[in-house]
Amino acid sequence: MTPVTVQEALGRGAARLAAAGIDSPLLDASLLLAEALGLDRSRLILAYPDPLPGAARLRFEGFLERRLAGDCTAYILGRKEFRALEFTVSPAVLVPRPDTETLVEAALHWCKKLAGKNGPLGRDLRLLDLCTGSGAVAVALKHEAPGLEVCASDISPEALAIAGINAERLLKDSKVRLVQSDLFSRITGSFHLITANPPYICSGDLEGLSPEVKREPRLALDGGPGGLDLIRALIAGAPEHLYPGGLLLLEADPRQMKQVRLELETGGFKGIQSYRDLSGAERVIGGFVYGKQP
Repeated sequence: MTPVTVQEALGRGAARLAAAGIDSPLLDASLLLAEALGLDRSRLILAYPDPLPGAARLRFEGFLERRLAGDCTAYILGRKEFRALEFTVSPAVLVPRPDTETLVEAALHWCKKLAGKNGPLGRDLRLLDLCTGSGAVAVALKHEAPGLEVCASDISPEALAIAGINAERLLKDSKVRLVQSDLFSRITGSFHLITANPPYICSGDLEGLSPEVKREPRLALDGGPGGLDLIRALIAGAPEHLYPGGLLLLEADPRQMKQVRLELETGGFKGIQSYRDLSGAERVIGGFVYGKQP
């Protein structure tokens, strides 16, 4: 192989990804090349003039081939940053996305409104995170509101294993209780707050997704024919697991918000409010329950 510098390899790799129509070719190539070299991205720039070692070049080529074949960068690296925490990910879980930080921020906003003058944020509050996947929402909330008592649940044992790895590594002495459950089927007790980023893509839209998204678990994407099957089930089941005055927060497609609001109203929820993501789109919606449903 003709010797190349780190910078030349980066440029060529980014060009290959761009030619394949990948949205963030330079970012992806930088992350993959840094991984191949065993560096972080900040140190990659300092290595630009250096010749790229043969072993690192072969690793980088392998990473590029996987990316071109449809694997997302997070799966190739085995990790993804969310709320400044580095989460372990695998094809068993949905890759955490910046839009979902809106769900965390909405929950934290409510915790802060209820916070006492003393003690850790979230003290004496019980949180249930359903469809937890990698545990990104549950772990981030426990990290930022250490007083919360957190239970995280998922139907997939493989996803729950990843959530357990993240909780153990990122929370250290703190604990998250993990429960394998199909929504509320194995959930006991009541909670002050329930969060969920459920599957909400219409079944008919799945084939039109990008190649990398189609490699994420269908179980975490498919929301049924109209995309609202799981959301309706969550709204129906939540009142029996919320204390009076408890809050349900759901992530959904912005195009679904009008219908989700109607479902919440029909389900007896009050004080319904939506929360916007960084693009200004409605991404999270929630409401309070003030009594048990009959």
